[in-house]
Amino acid sequence: MFGKFKRLWKEPSWKSSYDVAIIGGGLHGLATAYFLARDHGIRNIAILEKRFIGFGGSGRNTAIVRANQRTAENLPLYQEGLKLWPVLTRELDFNLMFHQCGNLNLAHSEAAMNALRMQIASAQMLGVDIHLIDAHELKDLCPAVDISERPRYPIFGAMYHPPGGIIRHDALVWGLAKAASASGTDIFQETEATGIRVEHGKVTGLETSRGTIHAPRILLAAGGYSARLAWEMLRIPLPISVLTIQAMVTQPLKPVLSHVVSSGAYHVYANQTLKGEIATGAHMDPWPNFTTRTTAHYIKHQAEALSEILPCLRGVKFMRHWAGLADMTPDMAPIMEGNDPVEGLYMDCGWGYFGFKSAPVTGKYMARYIAEQRRPEILKAFALNRFCENRLLGETANPPGYGPWN
Repeated sequence: MFGKFKRLWKEPSWKSSYDVAIIGGGLHGLATAYFLARDHGIRNIAILEKRFIGFGGSGRNTAIVRANQRTAENLPLYQEGLKLWPVLTRELDFNLMFHQCGNLNLAHSEAAMNALRMQIASAQMLGVDIHLIDAHELKDLCPAVDISERPRYPIFGAMYHPPGGIIRHDALVWGLAKAASASGTDIFQETEATGIRVEHGKVTGLETSRGTIHAPRILLAAGGYSARLAWEMLRIPLPISVLTIQAMVTQPLKPVLSHVVSSGAYHVYANQTLKGEIATGAHMDPWPNFTTRTTAHYIKHQAEALSEILPCLRGVKFMRHWAGLADMTPDMAPIMEGNDPVEGLYMDCGWGYFGFKSAPVTGKYMARYIAEQRRPEILKAFALNRFCENRLLGETANPPGYGPWN
């Protein structure tokens, strides 16, 4: 018992051998452990977390879920992931506070409207519920948005994605940790992974601050720290830059924002939580770093941007401000790899700012990958060797040869 409350997951005893060891106690590692047990009967699993469960990006985001990416490789994964939320709520028997309020991406020029038409056509061909609306339809859906000529970048319309919404990120962490632990996973907090043992090209175990674990399969799912660990432990270079993303919430308000609203021109996105706060985030810091410090610059930016498109928020106070790490690849698509270049090593990283919304569905397929030792078809586009073969995906791919690892 913890005080008068029962702990959601058990305090495990240390064992020297596991079938699978997972580095990182965030949502991707927890989801993989859950689906390994649920779908494949693999229960002898250890999760190693240097800090505490949900410390990293899992607890430092604005909890938006959607399936409005640009490419045919990404869309099926996010579409399936969006459909998984109500299923997972029932299975975990845990209120994830899934609020399917819809997602609005604003367009501020005719060129932006044309770009959205292309993106929407791609998504609709794959069965995604998404369509283009003009400024007046936008105003009917979200009266708080200013569609007049007053904003610096007037609003021409929006991409409307009704199934999008928000999830309570802490609830998802707790629900998955509870279910994984109940299925047999040992969750070790304040336990650092310090090295991966390899013999004859195969993983044999994991060195930690508590001792050595023997394990033939290891998943590296440490979010913004994955690239550094891959290099320090195995000298595997990953084309990932780590960038800080800042976010904040306002004081609680009466309902004023009925949808998730985002604007690429202003580099701002916002939604109203079930508690009434306006949760809002900005673009990434423009240089690679590992800090989670927040800055006055972004407080000013958010206030100015929100006041432009949502003038009813002028004078509202920000109450909390935080930052998380985004592990960005050149094409803004993840790396999901297994048995290459080391047999028994699996990697799930490079999610940028898409990691939260993809966690359960990625855990489902990474669990299959690990259990069957064959890459699922839906993950084939995300192999690491795409960067060597100039097969970058089209989310926002940089020209060949460009990247911080050169």
